[in-house]
Parts: sequence; structure tokens; C-alpha cells
Amino acid sequence: MDMADCQHDARIEHLLRELAPQVLGAVARRFRDFSSAEDAVQEAMIAAFTQWPQQGVPDNPRGWLIQVACRRMADHVRGEIARRERETAVAAEAEALLPTLEIEADMDPNDTLVLLFMCCHPALTPSSAIALTLRAVGGLTTAEIANAFLVPEATMAQRISRAKQTIKASGVPFRLPSPPQRSELLPQVLHVLYLIFSEGYASSIGSHLQRLDLAREAIRLTRNIKTLLPDNPEIAGLLALMLLTDARRAARTSPHEELIPLDKQDRTLWDRAEVSEGIELLTAALSKGSVGLYQHQAAIAAVHDEAEKVEDTDWPQIMALYELLRRVSPNPMVTLNHAIAAAMVHGPAKGLDLLRALDSDPRIAGHYHLDAVRAHLFERIGDREAAVNHYRIAATRTTSIPERNYLMTQAARLAGN
Repeated sequence: MDMADCQHDARIEHLLRELAPQVLGAVARRFRDFSSAEDAVQEAMIAAFTQWPQQGVPDNPRGWLIQVACRRMADHVRGEIARRERETAVAAEAEALLPTLEIEADMDPNDTLVLLFMCCHPALTPSSAIALTLRAVGGLTTAEIANAFLVPEATMAQRISRAKQTIKASGVPFRLPSPPQRSELLPQVLHVLYLIFSEGYASSIGSHLQRLDLAREAIRLTRNIKTLLPDNPEIAGLLALMLLTDARRAARTSPHEELIPLDKQDRTLWDRAEVSEGIELLTAALSKGSVGLYQHQAAIAAVHDEAEKVEDTDWPQIMALYELLRRVSPNPMVTLNHAIAAAMVHGPAKGLDLLRALDSDPRIAGHYHLDAVRAHLFERIGDREAAVNHYRIAATRTTSIPERNYLMTQAARLAGN
């Protein structure tokens, strides 16, 4: 396969992922069966990826996919009806197939948003919601999702199947939630997108520090939901946070995928276009008055990104922002980051003092991040033995190989090995 063919296949794959939630939304709304519709759309996507490179992309690719998926659904309906000996309904159900133009006219622009809310249903665990969102809204195959999270494909298939059964058992209708319900459910949707991005930007397990496919997918899905709900400042805040964080991606690792901490990164490698877009989004979101969780985090990321050199970083402003964030979202990771900022402003002893409060918090006590930060602060204060000890403890607690290697390297450096 030559370069042109590879680029053509990549364009087709990108188009299919863009169309996946629209097609699934149309089919699920027509047949009122999310689980079966999702399977039918996956079959249509496979058919397209097999046929389009040879036959060419049809003039109306979305209509083509909907038509193929509807045929699969009609076959499924006929099979179910035959199994239940309800032949009299076959003709009526078969009439569900409409000409492509009629299907296109029946498209609802809110279908993708409905899918996001369904996939992030509160009855699902975060891991199940992430998997179902990537499958149904992101258009990823089960194998791709399994590979991203380093689990067997059969395990991921079971997780997705259970998630779909949970959605079915919940009886949630395929329609956009009412404005009050939307306000109640939106934080869960944004949290799932945030988790997908976080796993892509700093993979929690395995030999790769970053999973660019997941990070990019999270940004794409967040762009989609912002298009559907353009006036929501917290969606804009989340997208800004993703862009301002992702802008540093190229500088985070060496050519051998070794971790490079923020203060050692080559900032000329940061993506200034992403920084500019993120700051523009954040500025517009902040002008609307209400400042939420993601806007606070995006503001902190913006302060880092605006510093051309590490010594130009406005740590007092970052510390103040973390103090505000602790009021909005009091959790141990925020406290940990506040301690880092305080150490940069008032010295490492202050940071170590603030970390003591986390030792009794079961949500983070024993987490490698706590030991890694403590090691860094002990190193700054001059206690090499304590620093080595905590670097080594942190290394044993992380499941990320690049992070473990980095922590062990720091311990060896200080121990003189």
C-alpha cells in the first residue's frame, strides 16, 4: 500500500468516526433499541471500511451508512419476530426502511447529544461509561478500546455488553433530557470526557506515557458537545483545559519515550495554536460569570502555558487559583497540587507541611503521586535520603512504566548510582 492509499484510508476512517454517532442516533431513535442499533451500525461501519476504499466514498455517506444499518436492523427484527412466531408483524416492521432522502430529512441534530447522555448514564461505572462512549459516540471498535486500556478484547466486549444491558434495563428513552435533567446529567458527561482525555494524556498503565488516540478522541467529542451546547461555559472550560494541556504533548517525552517533567520541557515545542485557542475559549467562558471546576483548571493551565521560561511562571497566581479550586472541588489531588504551588511560593518546607494532611485521607494515602511529590520536596530541602526513599516507594506504586522508570532514575541519581 503506497502513501496515497494510506492517506485515503485515514480520511475514510476519520469520516466514519465523525458519522458514527449521527448514524447510531438516527437508527436507535427509529427502532427504539439502542443495543441492537449499536451492533447494526458497527456492521455498517465495517462494510464501509471494506468497500469504500475500492468502490469510492458514496455521494451521501451518512445516508449510505444509515440505509445499511437499517437493513441489518430489519433482518434482526425479522429474526426476532420469526423466533417469537409473530409473522403478522414482519411486513409492518420491514416498512421501517425508508429511501435515503427520507432518512436524511428525518435526521435530528440532537441525536449525538442524546447518545452522550445515554452512554454516561449514572447507573454505569466510570469505566463502563468510558468504554460505551468510545464505542457508540467515538466510533472505535471493541478491539481499539481494549488495546487502549490494555485488556483482552473479550473482556472489553463483556464490559460494553453489560453497559448496554444496563442502559436497556434502565428504560431511559431515546430523547434529549429535559433542561433540568440535562443540567443534572451534564457533569457526568463532562467527567467521562475528562477521564478519557486524562487517560490519553497520561496513561495510567503500560509502556506508553501517552495514548494520543484517546486524547484526540476526547478533544473531538468535547468539540462536538460544545457545538451542540455552545452557550455552556463549563463545556468551553473543559475544551480549553484539554487544549492547554495537550499543547505540551510534544515536549513531554524524549525520543525514547522517557518522561520529561514540566520544568525541564523545551517550551518551543509547545503547540502555540492550541494555547491560543484554549486561552480564547477560556476568556469567553470566564466572561459569562459562573466559574466552574474545568474553568478553574484551565486557568491554571493557561498560567503555565503563558510562561515562556519556567522561571517566568506566576506561582503566586497558580497558588491562588488552587485555593479557589479547593472551594469549588475539595479533593485530595487539588490539595496535592496546592501544596506544590505553595512550595514554589513559600519554600519546600511549607509544601511538606501541607502534605501531612493527606496522609490520613484514604483516597490518596498510598498513591504514588503523594510519594513522588514528597520525594521532590525532600530533594529541594536537601534531605537526599528521604527523597530517595520516597522516589523508590512511588516507583513501586505506579503502573505506568515510563513514570516508574523516571522515578527510579531520580532515586538512582540522588543515591549516586
